[in-house]
Amino acid sequence: MVKLLHLSCSPRADSFSSAGARVFLDGFHQVRPDWDLDVMDLWRERMPEFAGPIVEAKYARMNGQAFDDAQRNSFAEAERMALRLSLADRVLISTPMWNFSIPYKLKQWFDIIVQPGLTFRFDPSQGYLPLLKDRPTLVILASGSDFATGMNRSRIDMATPYLRDILRFIGIHDVRFVPIGPTTGPQQLIEAARETAHRRLAAMARNF
Repeated sequence: MVKLLHLSCSPRADSFSSAGARVFLDGFHQVRPDWDLDVMDLWRERMPEFAGPIVEAKYARMNGQAFDDAQRNSFAEAERMALRLSLADRVLISTPMWNFSIPYKLKQWFDIIVQPGLTFRFDPSQGYLPLLKDRPTLVILASGSDFATGMNRSRIDMATPYLRDILRFIGIHDVRFVPIGPTTGPQQLIEAARETAHRRLAAMARNF
């Protein structure tokens, strides 16, 4: 069965990024009712801390060494999480911007799945090579300031380039961003930004 993986990255059900995801998913299900939806709420899913055996497993694999039992068990968790991504035909990431970057739970998810032999490999003559096939990926990014039109008072959006680069590193190049912002400030501006983003998301859902 064809599958859409939704990485839900806000701890708030009523957040701007979550609301945008609902608009997109409503439209997506209308045109693709037979698709399976795999929702991964990063605030409710169990994710191992990127420390101890899982770090040791990463370096053991990079150095061609065998796993001990603790490393094998930790790496198996990373394999299960990476498999959910690799089995998805489409990916939706809905996330807020925190301190001009991404929430630490989303960074933790990347730290776990970006593993040698799972999502990338290293070739001495070619360098790092991705292992995932490309697939359409949509990122809904909600931010307090308006980074889409430059009304951010010279602050830097570090979330967009990071997400684009890390997804490309593992093989996903077909990435589209829909910003929602500002989410703070005059209510008129907030509502206008949200309505603009929701219209765009509803339209994209029909052709994603």
